[in-house]
Amino acid sequence: MLKFTFHAGIVVPLDISNIDTDIIIPKQFLKRVNKIGFGKYLFHDWRFIDKNQLVKNRDFILNKKIYQKASILLTRENFGCGSSREHAVWSLWDYGFRVIVAPSFADIFYSNSFNNKLLLITLSEDKINFLFDFVKTNIGAEFNISLVNKTLVFNKTVFDFELDDFYCSFLLNNLDHIDLTMNHLSDINIYEKSIPDFLVNRRELGS
Repeated sequence: MLKFTFHAGIVVPLDISNIDTDIIIPKQFLKRVNKIGFGKYLFHDWRFIDKNQLVKNRDFILNKKIYQKASILLTRENFGCGSSREHAVWSLWDYGFRVIVAPSFADIFYSNSFNNKLLLITLSEDKINFLFDFVKTNIGAEFNISLVNKTLVFNKTVFDFELDDFYCSFLLNNLDHIDLTMNHLSDINIYEKSIPDFLVNRRELGS
């Protein structure tokens, strides 16, 4: 994955609150052992009428032709609630989403998203309502998002957003938790060398 500094993309307005992870990706599709291939199951029960994905639900917004290449999801409060399955984030990323904009997110989903380089932008209810009005009136509209400046730009309008420096650095520097650990490798080595031999021997013996 590349460093995230700027993104421009078509916006899908999914005007539904409390979308849980079982809706994002139902439990029967959690059998894969890697992060690839989950996109085709995203919102399965809403995108398809049958369980074998042979008949699309023409009324569901993601099935509209104008949104086939959308990469930004605009939605309502408490997105990603329910179980803590990380597959929900994998399916959103694999489908092609890079940014989600909402008034609030479930806590575990929030941390899972940044661990997988999915940018979540939190805005006030008033701004979210304004964005929905704009996107629904201007179908196929794009947002331009700068993580460096922490701005969301559309139709010459600029919305600033806040993001914790810790999560911001994940995306700007393309880091994960392993990278953060490796940054402290010298400290870890110093600590390990300071462990008394009798403790090391006991640990090796399984005591």
